[in-house]
Amino acid sequence: MPPEDKSASRNFIQQIIDADRAAGKNGGRVHTRFPPEPNGYLHIGHAKSICLNFGLAQEFGGKFNLRFDDTNPTKEEQEYVDSIVDDVNWLIAAFGETQGFRAQGSESTSAARTEPRTLNPEPLYASDYFQQLYDWAIQLIKEGKAYVCDLSAEEVRAHRGTLSEPGKNSPYRDRSVAENLELFEQMKKGEFPDGTRTLRAKIDMASPNLNLRDPVMYRIKHASHHRTGDKWCIYPSYDYTHGQSDSIEGITHSICTLEFENHRPLYDWFCRELRIHHPQQIEFARLNLTYTVMSKRKLLQLVQEKHVAGWDDPRMLTIRGLRRRGYTPEAIRAFCERIGVAKFDSTIEMTWLEDAVREDLNERAPRVMAVLRPLKVVITNYPEGQVEQLEAANHPQNAAMGTRQVPFARELYIEADDFMEDAPKKFFRLAPGREVRLRYAYFITCNEVVKDKAGNIIELRCTYDPATRGGNAPDGRKVKGTIHWVAAPMAATAEIRVYDHLFKTEFPDEVEGQGSSVEGQTKVTSAVSSSSVPRPSTLDPRPHSFLDNINPNSLTIVHDAKLEPSLAAAQPGQHFQFERLGYFFTDPVASKPGTAIFNRTATLRDTWAKEAGKE
Repeated sequence: MPPEDKSASRNFIQQIIDADRAAGKNGGRVHTRFPPEPNGYLHIGHAKSICLNFGLAQEFGGKFNLRFDDTNPTKEEQEYVDSIVDDVNWLIAAFGETQGFRAQGSESTSAARTEPRTLNPEPLYASDYFQQLYDWAIQLIKEGKAYVCDLSAEEVRAHRGTLSEPGKNSPYRDRSVAENLELFEQMKKGEFPDGTRTLRAKIDMASPNLNLRDPVMYRIKHASHHRTGDKWCIYPSYDYTHGQSDSIEGITHSICTLEFENHRPLYDWFCRELRIHHPQQIEFARLNLTYTVMSKRKLLQLVQEKHVAGWDDPRMLTIRGLRRRGYTPEAIRAFCERIGVAKFDSTIEMTWLEDAVREDLNERAPRVMAVLRPLKVVITNYPEGQVEQLEAANHPQNAAMGTRQVPFARELYIEADDFMEDAPKKFFRLAPGREVRLRYAYFITCNEVVKDKAGNIIELRCTYDPATRGGNAPDGRKVKGTIHWVAAPMAATAEIRVYDHLFKTEFPDEVEGQGSSVEGQTKVTSAVSSSSVPRPSTLDPRPHSFLDNINPNSLTIVHDAKLEPSLAAAQPGQHFQFERLGYFFTDPVASKPGTAIFNRTATLRDTWAKEAGKE
């Protein structure tokens, strides 16, 4: 038999690195990085990049940097820096990295870190390289490869040309080296107002790649920087900073998303002309998900206009929002590994992400009983005042998680949805004259329905069979339905926040008069079998803004849910499976001592809801 082709199971980036190492490139080193701009909170798309870059460094015994590309002081804040460090540390814990990056102001513990580590424990900053970047800019000016330009931003755009027409040279392109050096020094000293001059690379205004048409390297901004203060009033562009920062840090593989593919020739040009270490830029497809937006600008708009409660709103697919909703780093890592790494854009169904957290929480979350929409049940033949303790498994597939005692009494609460007065044939829950099993308890039969004056059902009167304690009948009779419950006298009352998709349509960006950012992509529709089908290219009629696609039912707050008494002591940050309802998480922000608030992380599959068209 021919030898197994192991490359078939490795993504194209792993194959590139395999080949580089085999050829001895970079001495066999692998050094990756995650380079966010500190102008917002990280989202699920960033999580894919973090998992990819950290995972590659760990796989090849390499290094991983967290570097902030902090070149725009007007949009960057320390708040974002702190949140990014915290979110990255939280996520890479799924890879076994328990110490993480040090937050600003924390004491060094490097003496205690004797084992080899994948990451550089200090976050890095492009702003720490400002002097070197400035020196390199001087080098390019002296070599006739950069010049100071007096064109305004609008004039630069007008001179740039189009995809079908070449650009026009700036009238300042042929300034002498001496004049450019003098003007650039004056820019640095703050002698010119914002926007009046830029430093541009002198490349080719007729290049078919618009990024090579004399791109801006420096612009004037009299703004205080979150790290350098007022030391600088000229700031390097992202394109000029990015590759040189990679070079300074010894990055071997600069892995970024596809929108930077057209920027690669510029990345290469700077490294080549400066004659510095030249990392290899590799592009992969960014993550697009249904029922959400990934634009940082739109996420900021949602927050600023108060369509959500903040960056950590559990409906937001920011890492902060996912954490507060109850997602685990292991679930996000599993999701990112499952969707893989591709060269072409696609849109992933939200069910992939939801399935990943279900699978993870199914293993770790203890089972409890809670009733979100309580309907009172009185067991008429159960002794008044009697309470017995029933044994309930904390996890039916994991005996090591033990058992707990659940009180049972004459008065109970069940879910209102678990009763139908006029039930169809396939409804196997409680109905008049029908017998069901109470989880861990007894068989009960509904004998009477009590209603208020408006005709609303307010109470059920039932009888129980004492011989069925534990849920089995000695005579061997079977019941098809099992429902959960809580004992009314001992029930804890809690607030439950039931979250759903923030947007009501799969592609909320598709609005009238605007092209979709995912036009022409495929939609991956199954988290189990990855079948790809074309998605519709148009919707008619379209709303006018992505905000018009916000789901008005994305949050339902249940104020008087009834829970088994053990949950009264639930601590912030605990996961539970509410049996038959879903996975829930004790809100780490809103919960108070003795007053837990539970966020729904993910639903459970419900065959009746599907039958009734509810899901």
